[in-house]
Amino acid sequence: MIDHNQSLRDLLARAPVIPVLTFETPEEAIAISGALIDGGLDVLEVTLRTPRALEVIAALASEFPDAWVGAGTVLAIEQARAAQEAGARFLVSPGSTETLLREGADFPLPWLHAAVTASEVMRLREHGRRVLKFFPAEQAGGAAVLKAWAPVLQDVMFCPTGGVDAAKAPAYLALPNVGAVGGSWIVPADAVKARDLARITDLARAAKALRP
Repeated sequence: MIDHNQSLRDLLARAPVIPVLTFETPEEAIAISGALIDGGLDVLEVTLRTPRALEVIAALASEFPDAWVGAGTVLAIEQARAAQEAGARFLVSPGSTETLLREGADFPLPWLHAAVTASEVMRLREHGRRVLKFFPAEQAGGAAVLKAWAPVLQDVMFCPTGGVDAAKAPAYLALPNVGAVGGSWIVPADAVKARDLARITDLARAAKALRP
């Protein structure tokens, strides 16, 4: 049985920032992801929000076999199975349900479930989950909430996502209960549209440097 907690700790230790990515085509995904990897970010969360998202995951897994390509916005176990078949190495959900926790307990991929209240954290903790996504981070109170939770939920680590940017990330990463942050500021829409890969690589390099 997979140790979800250790696998997720290892995942968050790879880089301080996990790019949250939404791609329309595999060609776009390969170009942008290559720039991110060149900048030192090789954990890539591809959201399942576009018609070709699974095709994108398969293309990235094939093109960049050493990267950790995962599926985000996983809402159902069927999506988890499809993402695994496409080559995803981890899963991310924007929340949690009893069905996903039950059916995902023995799932062979690390699965990062989200919580936004102390009660949700405690419920996930009862299911053995000690590494969680905090979403939507900024809208839910930001780094101040995680700072308040640190002494009372001492064995839980978080990956805050939602409204986090280059200016806000350092405050999160300074907290003892934050392993990494997720964000899309590394892939600004204008740079993606213009295929400004050098700029994306520079942003990725700066994000990587947020944790020595």
